[in-house]
Parts: sequence; structure tokens; C-alpha cells
Amino acid sequence: MELECDVLVVGAGCGGLAAALTAARTGCSVVLTEPTRWVGGQLTSQAVPADEHPWIESTGATGSYREMREAVRQRYRDTLPLTEEARRDPHLNPGRAWGSAIAAEPVGIHDVLRDLLRTEEARGRLRLLLCTVPVSADVDGDRVEAVSFTGPDGDVTITAGYVLDATEEGDLLPLTGCEHVVGAESAADTGEPHALDGPADPLDQQAVTWCFALERVPGRADIVDRPATYGFWRDYQAAHWPGPQLGWATTEPETGRPLRRPLFGPTGEQDLWTFRRIRNGASWVPAVPDVTLVNWPQVDYWLAPMTGVDAEQRARARAGARELSLAFVHWLQTEAPRPDGGTGYPDLALRGDVLGTDDGFAMEPYVREARRIRAVTTVVEQHVGVEARPGADGAERFVDSVGVGSYRIDLHPSTSGRGYLDIATYPFEIPLGALVPQRMQNLLAAGKSIGTTHVTNGCYRLHPVEWGAGEAAGALAAWCLQHGVRPVSVREQPHLEEFQRCLQARGVQLHWPQDLRGRQR
Repeated sequence: MELECDVLVVGAGCGGLAAALTAARTGCSVVLTEPTRWVGGQLTSQAVPADEHPWIESTGATGSYREMREAVRQRYRDTLPLTEEARRDPHLNPGRAWGSAIAAEPVGIHDVLRDLLRTEEARGRLRLLLCTVPVSADVDGDRVEAVSFTGPDGDVTITAGYVLDATEEGDLLPLTGCEHVVGAESAADTGEPHALDGPADPLDQQAVTWCFALERVPGRADIVDRPATYGFWRDYQAAHWPGPQLGWATTEPETGRPLRRPLFGPTGEQDLWTFRRIRNGASWVPAVPDVTLVNWPQVDYWLAPMTGVDAEQRARARAGARELSLAFVHWLQTEAPRPDGGTGYPDLALRGDVLGTDDGFAMEPYVREARRIRAVTTVVEQHVGVEARPGADGAERFVDSVGVGSYRIDLHPSTSGRGYLDIATYPFEIPLGALVPQRMQNLLAAGKSIGTTHVTNGCYRLHPVEWGAGEAAGALAAWCLQHGVRPVSVREQPHLEEFQRCLQARGVQLHWPQDLRGRQR
């Protein structure tokens, strides 16, 4: 099968969804492909409640991202038996999680995202192809002419005016020959205080995590089978970790000191159960059991890299991440020390329906880091890090800003054996130049493949930032098609000012309010 469109968006995670919606809403014909059977990426198939900044309800996100958040809340109000208190809460947090302001069941978020896409599908502007994997690209010099995929109905080749990489791991970059970076850069190349002292290491990547959902029903025992690697994981302790992998002791990211959070703490305590709880059963009528998502340090898999390796190594890394999570479930149910002196919580059970799976595990592992384009502008630590900007009143002000975000530089333990790197940042901006490769003319980055480094990926990889980058990329592709200009030219006047006005009219925030610019996170 062969298709043609104005804009091809490859990958339907947070960035890809935003890019596709934006391009379609501006009148472009769009094809959106996704290798899994769900759209939403981090929010859904990877089962990670939204990581956001403390000002998210009033500033620091695009209008369409807020539209999505409010649609999730309204779905709960309209379809689920909530208490009146929960129903009336303007900032309804379905799980009442302390780690996310809107921790909701991925199955519900997916329904909301599909509804957003269906509006554009009904208008004939957007076509969604699920379970469709890119395998090759037809490239003529500096232009991508077409991308070929395998899918449930056979092979498909899609020709497009602009091609956007919104994949979870930057999969289009090697297929198109786009210059890119994977893994950790050297400080000699980036000048970053926290980059590697030695040479760059493409296999030095953040841990991946295979998340899962748990429910607690007193009196029930549904113990998962002991996995074959259980003995290894029970005894394994990394050099940078304060205890066995299957244990309560973890590392406090900000300080590196040992940390022990209780599984169930007193009301108001920041325990593990409420950290990413997606269903607060007390908010339902009648009350139902809680459900929480486990994306805890104990299930970070750092033994092998998953991106930029051969198929066999990749398969082993994926299997290893899943085995670790399965071993942790078994340990929780059977051997985890309890405060009363006993062991195990047999009343914990995997809950698959909230994730759209049968086994209680997310469809895909949570991937924190992708291949990254060699961009016109690469965001480095000196642009956003508090320590790296002595005397500054905030993050770098980019003349070509196309969005904003805020998060700490939060690097999970790496496949090279390094522990956490978690350092303060200022609220930051997304430069247009970070979406544009140095050479390719019609390929744009629309997700975690934008021009960041291994270090700054740690604060640009979060849900609203990925969404903002994708929205800007979708708008940029549409603008270039409508005005007959190249993306790099949009960084110049008069195009830049006009394009930025267009973004603002769409509800895209370009800069932070002055009173928040200097706030450290």
C-alpha cells in the first residue's frame, strides 16, 4: 500500500499526538503511525502518570496539553461513580497521588486521546495506523522522500512533505541517515559540568522501567509464579545502590543518601503506595480498592542498554527489564519485610484492565532516553542548570523559543554503573533550533529526539515538555508547507516573529512569567 500526506508523524506518544493534532488542525493532511496498539506513550502504553511542575494548573504548558488534562478529569466526572467532593474538585486528581497532579488510569487517558484524534479523523485530515513499525526510508540527499513500514495489513510506504520523528527511541534517525547522538556525551564536547569526564559513551543510557499496576484486596492471595531469575535479583546489589535490588532501601536522588520509604505510611506521608496511585478507592461510591502504578527505583533496569544496539541485545534488555519487575512483584507478595515483623503482602495483586493488558504489566517499557538529533541548537546544562549558570536570574532566554517546561535534571542510574544525577534547574524554554537537524531539510524532531544532551534530556523528557516539543514541530511543519520556507529559515525574521505569534494564538506559551523565571526546582 502507498499513501501520501503533507505531514507524516512517526510515533504516537505525547509528542507525536501533539504534532499530529496541531498539523491536522491547521489544515494539513496527516498520517500518524504507532508501533503499539495504543496511542499516548508515557501516559498510556508505558503507564507513567504525568510528571509535571508545581505551577502546571496555571502556567507552563500549552493550551492543548491543558485541554487533554481537563478532558481526562471530565471523563471521570461523566462516567465514574465519584463522591460529590471528588466530582466538584476543579483540580481532580483521580489517584490523589503525591507524585503527580493528575494520576489517572491509562485506559481512561487512552480513551480521551483517541477521542481527540477521532475529531480530526472525522474531518478527513488525519489517518492513524496502529501496530505499524518503520523499517526503511527513501532519502534523496538531504530530504526524506518516503518511509516504509510493516503493519497488520502488510507493508505500507508513506510519502510526505515533512517527516516528524516522535518515536520513543529516535528510530527514524538511523533509517534516514540523520546525524544523531545516543548515550552520554563527553564534557570535552559539551562543556557540561556533569557530562562524562572521559570519552563519549553511546552505551551509557538511563535505566528503563517496565511498570505495572497493583491492587490491594485484604484476604485475597494471588501470588505470581517465581521467575527463573528471582534468585539473581534477590541477591544482586549494584555498587551505587545502598542495598539489594529487591529491598526497601533506595537512593535519595537529590543527595545520594540512602532512603527508605514505607509501602504504606500514615495518612499524609509520602509513601510508595500513594506515590503514583491512579485510583483512590475512597473517591468512589461505593468505595473500591486502590490501584497504584509501580514506577519505583527498585524496578529501574540498568544492566544493559536498549537503544542503538542489535536486535538480540535489545531483546535481552527488554526481557531483563520485565524479569526484574516480575521478580519485584513476587518479592513484594512473599518476602518483603513488613513493619509488624512479618514478610510479604500476599493481598497485593496485578491489575491489568487499567493498563489494557491481561497480566498487569504495561504494554511497553518506560524509555527515558532516545537517540537525539545533531540539532541547529543543542540545549546543554549551561542553558538550564542552576549550578552551571552562576549569577543568572533564570534559564537561557532563547530568541526562537517555541515552548516552555520545568523539571529537575533527573537522570536515573545508568547502564555504565553510574548512580542518580539529580540537580536543580530553572524553568526553561524549548528553542526552535532544537527541533531542526543540522543537515536534513524536511525531517523534524517531535519528542525525546530533540536536540538535548544526555544530561539535559533529564529535564526535557517529561510529559508536558515532550507534548510541547511535538506541538511546536507539528506547527512548524505546517507553517513551512503553507509559506514555502525551510525550517531553518523560520528562525530568521520576519518568519520567526510571525510564527511565534501563530503559536501564541494557538495557546503556546513561549516564556515564563518573570516571577517564576528564577525559581529553582
